[in-house]
Amino acid sequence: MLLPVIAYYVVFYYTPMYGLQIAFKEYSPGLGFWNSPWVGFAHFESFFGSYYFWRLISNTLLLSLYGIVFGFPAPIVLALLFNELRIAALKRIVQTMTYMPHFISIVVVASMLYDFLARDGLINQLLNGLGLKEPIAFLQESAWFRSVYVSSEVWQNVGWGSIIYLAAIAGIDPAQYEAARIDGAGRWKMMLHVTVPGIMPTIIILLILQLGHVMSIGTEKVLLLYNSNTYDTSDVIGTFVYRKGILQSSFSYSAAVGLFNSVINFGMLVLANLISRRVSETKLW
Repeated sequence: MLLPVIAYYVVFYYTPMYGLQIAFKEYSPGLGFWNSPWVGFAHFESFFGSYYFWRLISNTLLLSLYGIVFGFPAPIVLALLFNELRIAALKRIVQTMTYMPHFISIVVVASMLYDFLARDGLINQLLNGLGLKEPIAFLQESAWFRSVYVSSEVWQNVGWGSIIYLAAIAGIDPAQYEAARIDGAGRWKMMLHVTVPGIMPTIIILLILQLGHVMSIGTEKVLLLYNSNTYDTSDVIGTFVYRKGILQSSFSYSAAVGLFNSVINFGMLVLANLISRRVSETKLW
């Protein structure tokens, strides 16, 4: 039963590592991996010294940070609210409604955002009804990009992300709730002192894993939403690699940038796990 899983990781994750050598070469498809000349760290030095370096780093980190601050707690809060719902039919309906956005294609989500956030779209019509006369070009102004991106991510993933927390809540021993009830705790106290501590190991593990992807935000959605007017806040490492590697065929340069990105993610994962080991008993290894 493990063989398909092992084969998947070997073929799609470990075998491609062979191609990482092009980050240290001036790769030419005609010469191949072995015959392309070595250039050492030239591509890394070029990236670190480029005009776009700090903009890419800051945009990537800020989008990831906002995603963690607003997106990470949202499924936890939603799972706690679901757990407090006592009307089974209402609970199923609300759960289905919050799960559905996760299954919508990113392309469709981007199209919906373009329609809703257009100058004559639903959001501007609602704002106009509230007294705002001048329509806002949400997707044409760099100041709005982060808010649009993060809020759409929360809307799309909050329901699906709550599933694992609901599973963790279901694994809490009911005797703990009975003991709390006997001690006079109400629903709020039981949630605060039984439910939240019961799912805390799950919260910590998922936070560590998310920190391990802090430099790898949803490049596909950014590509669909950004434009030259919003580069100041929307251009991230993933989109830069796409432009350099695919559009400009700078394979070695884009591979170097991608390798740098992966090393930072790995370092963040190790650091987050180390901190977790020091401050709690929950850790990945």
